[in-house]
Amino acid sequence: MNILLIHQYFLEEDGAGGSRFNEMAEIWTLEGHNVTVLAGMMPDVNGKKLACYKNKKIVFRKQGLVKVYRCHVNEAYNKNYFGRVLGYFSFLFYSFWAGLFMIKDNPDLILFTSPPIMLGIPAFLFSRIKKVPLVFEVRDLWPESAIDTGVLKNKYLIKLMFMLENILYKKSKLICVLTPAFKNVLINNKKVDPSKIIYIPNGSDFKITDQMISSYDPFEIRNKRKAEDKFVIVYVGAHGLANGLHQILDTAELLQDTNVVFWLIGKGMKRNELINDAQKKGLKNIEFIDPIPKPEIFKYILSADMGTSVLTNNNTFKTVYSNKTFDYMSCKKPVLLAIDGISRVLIEEADAGVFIEPENPKDFEKKIRFYLNNPDLVKRQGLNGYLYAKEKFDRKKLAKSYLEYLQELVT
Repeated sequence: MNILLIHQYFLEEDGAGGSRFNEMAEIWTLEGHNVTVLAGMMPDVNGKKLACYKNKKIVFRKQGLVKVYRCHVNEAYNKNYFGRVLGYFSFLFYSFWAGLFMIKDNPDLILFTSPPIMLGIPAFLFSRIKKVPLVFEVRDLWPESAIDTGVLKNKYLIKLMFMLENILYKKSKLICVLTPAFKNVLINNKKVDPSKIIYIPNGSDFKITDQMISSYDPFEIRNKRKAEDKFVIVYVGAHGLANGLHQILDTAELLQDTNVVFWLIGKGMKRNELINDAQKKGLKNIEFIDPIPKPEIFKYILSADMGTSVLTNNNTFKTVYSNKTFDYMSCKKPVLLAIDGISRVLIEEADAGVFIEPENPKDFEKKIRFYLNNPDLVKRQGLNGYLYAKEKFDRKKLAKSYLEYLQELVT
């Protein structure tokens, strides 16, 4: 089976960020299928285009057995709202060009993953031109999440995005959702045919974490960062509008009398502002760390005492699972979860951490102080999360289940 995947954020081989489809595509190729990806030219840690892409609009590369066409994304992407829009539409144009004129293998299906939902435009057109099924993966409810976080404001553009969303739900042969809440919203609010919907959540690559747990010395990084005697809380991920990392800064300010230190790893539109705010507050217990390749990020998680997943306080985020939560669980780290809704249900069912009221630094502070006084709970909940995730969220098992659905679609 030939699979054409359209995914703007498909990671580079040593890239930082969510690796769902990097891992799935690798598993699918090992199962004997061909995977071709239309991906964005991912920037470096400073938001600049990598040297190998300089003055180029489309570059073909192989990542293992996966064929990847890297397409231009405007470098203003992380600067502001207008830059984000330019980034989306530059990728749309060049991915459509690459798909139409450069890919030689005829796909058996087209799979695109949103956000951004605009990727559905080339995906839909390719499915019509190639006369193959369209698969729509919903990683986030878009445009709702963009509206709630203020990324999408123009009323005409909002109306257009909802129209596009409706068309894509109708024209897709299969719709994959990453959370049970997404499925409920699609059926009850958007009137999507339930028979089209499948549920394949995010998960963890235990192949990597199990090996590291047994062999990696967590004090290597602790010593390097002078955190031998610290209670380390790690955050891995975007520093954007939706993430609400200001609540971590406010919490750190309340914990200056303790040995707690926060490692914030990643990049995003709000990162420089957060760094400036931390400096103004004189916070010595916050460290900003540049993005790290996925395999290396697990070393930092293993070196921490706990992980934290946070988002701003709005109803849309009650429907999401946070990717980083699964990474923490796979590394036997309990989770400080400032996200309500189904993520809270997940953590409480697994007994793998604690819920914190979003954007409530005093509650955040109180829960952390509780863990400082209960070190045995840290170990117990870390193990609980690991066992729960291994049973229900093993990426290899999920990838094979996904593949079975795709094969049924084309037979």
